[in-house]
Amino acid sequence: MDGQTSDTIPTNLRLLLVLEEVARVGVPITPTEVNAQLGLPKPTIHRLFATLEDEGFLQRDIDGRAYSPGRRLRGMATGVLSSLRIRAARLAVLRKLSAQIGETCNIALPDRDSMIYLERVETEWPLRIQLPVGTTVPFYCTASGKMYLSTLPEAHLARYAAAEDFETKTANTITTADQLIKAVEQVRADGYATDNEEFMDGMIALAVPIMDGNDRLVATLSFHAPTVRFDQQRALNYLDEMHSAAKHLASLLQD
Repeated sequence: MDGQTSDTIPTNLRLLLVLEEVARVGVPITPTEVNAQLGLPKPTIHRLFATLEDEGFLQRDIDGRAYSPGRRLRGMATGVLSSLRIRAARLAVLRKLSAQIGETCNIALPDRDSMIYLERVETEWPLRIQLPVGTTVPFYCTASGKMYLSTLPEAHLARYAAAEDFETKTANTITTADQLIKAVEQVRADGYATDNEEFMDGMIALAVPIMDGNDRLVATLSFHAPTVRFDQQRALNYLDEMHSAAKHLASLLQD
């Protein structure tokens, strides 16, 4: 807070500082934990959280005590990431990667209970898989979703796995909490995530993380391809190109 105390924080700045702290931590957080940084009177911090929840900037987590970004705050974040200057550079990176691999490349953001496609560059092949910008896909059966889940603390991952319905998409879809946790553990060990026809028959995918300056996942970079052109082993041949592009995309967020 740059030396500010609760007595010197302007009233019109307090809501922004609460949102800044929620975003900085990156996991569900309680008003008491936020207030350890702000030092506001207890009734004040709870009133600020109530206002932000009522207006859709924060939403209560599954445990009923902690809060995470709500629909409006997530929309703001997406808008910032979609600014014209960043978008032009981001598309250039995606186009280069798509040309190297020969398939559609995507950037996806974690939303409340799914991944949402922020950007994509289509393959030139006439046979392509249609998942346009704005499409949402589940965490548990996609490469980008499992990549995101691998960055969650164990307790949050366990809560998500216990609550997920695990709708069967294909014969390869993960259908139990134990299967998902095991798969996510493998993603953590590998540093990348795959989708071996788990979300859609005839489609494979590979995803890597895009990290921010605090070494937290801010988005995922992935490509997907039909199995008539790619198998999972061939996809792994492009890991170096994927990681290089992800680092370039991460640098755009810090310029």
